[in-house]
Amino acid sequence: MHGFYGRYLTIDLGKKDHSIETINDDVYETYLGGKGLASYLLYELNPPGVDPLSAENTLIFATGPLGGSTIWGSCRYGVYTKSPLTGFFAESYSGGRTPDAIDATGFDAIVIQGRCDEPAVLTVHPEGVDFHSAGELWGKETYGVEDAIKERFAREEYRKKGALVIGPASENLVRFGCIKNDYWRSAGRTGAGTVMGSKKIKGILFTGNRKRSQADEAAVKAFSKNFMAEFNDHAAANAYRTLGTPMLVKMTNTAGAFPNRYWTKGTMDNWENISAEALVEKMDPTPHACGKCFMACGQLGTVKEGRHAGLKIEGPEYETIYAFGGLCLIDRIEEIAYLNDICDRLGMDTITAGNLCAFTIEAARRGKVDTKIDYGDVDAIADLLQKIAGREGIGDVLSQGIKHAAKKWDLEDIAVHVKGMEPAGYDPRKLKGMGLAYATSDRGACHLRATFYKPELAGIVDKDVIPGKAAVFAEWEDRLTLFDTFVLCRFYRDLYQWDQLAEILRGTTGLDLDAAGMRRIAATVSDDARRFNLREGLTMQDDQLPSRFHKEALPETGKVITEEQMQVMLTEYYRARGWNEKGEPPESR
Repeated sequence: MHGFYGRYLTIDLGKKDHSIETINDDVYETYLGGKGLASYLLYELNPPGVDPLSAENTLIFATGPLGGSTIWGSCRYGVYTKSPLTGFFAESYSGGRTPDAIDATGFDAIVIQGRCDEPAVLTVHPEGVDFHSAGELWGKETYGVEDAIKERFAREEYRKKGALVIGPASENLVRFGCIKNDYWRSAGRTGAGTVMGSKKIKGILFTGNRKRSQADEAAVKAFSKNFMAEFNDHAAANAYRTLGTPMLVKMTNTAGAFPNRYWTKGTMDNWENISAEALVEKMDPTPHACGKCFMACGQLGTVKEGRHAGLKIEGPEYETIYAFGGLCLIDRIEEIAYLNDICDRLGMDTITAGNLCAFTIEAARRGKVDTKIDYGDVDAIADLLQKIAGREGIGDVLSQGIKHAAKKWDLEDIAVHVKGMEPAGYDPRKLKGMGLAYATSDRGACHLRATFYKPELAGIVDKDVIPGKAAVFAEWEDRLTLFDTFVLCRFYRDLYQWDQLAEILRGTTGLDLDAAGMRRIAATVSDDARRFNLREGLTMQDDQLPSRFHKEALPETGKVITEEQMQVMLTEYYRARGWNEKGEPPESR
């Protein structure tokens, strides 16, 4: 079938062996690639109830039918496993330049099983995999390791190469370790990097020269050319190029939905100091793009003055600004960049890390922990990040995630998470649809599976109207689930509607589907991820928000999201998904 290689690579770490498996076309027609193929494989390969940090947990890397193509926003990969943070389905995505190298290996997925007997680096290429000792790279921070792997282990016969690496946090089995590539790109959430660490893989070099066949290569090229001509000067593209994701700081504060002071307020004092405009002033960034992208949302800058002068970093992104700036009340963008850099080097998810630091501040203020830390105390927070990565002192408690820390410190009543993962920077008391998004996401409190903050902030969907919202949400979720089977960047969501996706699908794979046909694929993928979670012990109670969002009103607006509102949305969502009243999908579509 066009658009696919028709094969995946299975790597047995314990035996230092591999096999190349074939895939039937009917699997691709049902699931496509990316999340679709990976959710199918993970359900088939993972033993029920497996410990996420055991050798038996499967780790899958996948690209989609657009890999290596000219389609804008397609230079991405996904990673899938059972999460050590939540115990449920894990998925995370990253861009940069490395995804093209992953795709050039000629596999639709790389399936990794077992555990190395000593720290290792893998080189994946079209013929299989080579094993190398990680040696002195084990224990090192991410930036230098990425460079070293590409220099030492590349195969000369292949032009494309790119590396995925982990940092000390993942080596130490901090449960929210991330996977880094191209220095600043991250497969950030759910702890996929920790699973790499548990398997003693320091890094993976991907190299190759393979290219997917396309059903109509001329049509794909014409589509990309015309798309660029139409949308290169689009308002969304210009906004991302000039301000990047930090433009959301102003938008969410204006809407009263910017979480700060560990989820007690919706508008932050002095937010202007951590806005996109402040980043431009303090770091003079330039737009930085992934491969095949004209959005160029990455803001690559250097701190110009102060104690961090000379620090070069892409970012910080909005979610990092919210987590450290909002929740921890740090009101200087250059200090947030500093904490962002620490997390990048150590290999930790900034959203979870920032939430845990703010949670610790609250724990200290309530006398639950004996440590000197408070809101706005950058150095204490930086020190805590190092302790978490090294699992030292209270850092060891926090390294196990919010559910563990909350129970240990008897603070479960204030801990903010769903399924063990903390929400992103959109308060559901003001953006009600985000409450549904956080509650129902496969991987825990996630903003990206439907990016429903966009229609609510933009006024496309009324923030406060509850009846009917779930059906609109389900359509957004289906379209973006299809993005994850392709694999496409979320920031093209306004530009790739169903008609454009259908045209892309025809040109790359030859499949001729309307919106209903594409939604059936998305629904099948969502069903499989749900079945995986149900098999791992998910209950309806896991589709609930923290009680604080029902009981504690935002002081600026008096807003809460009531239990009744959530129940209406959940009931309607299950119905829109075709699930029963217990949230269980049908046996087949």
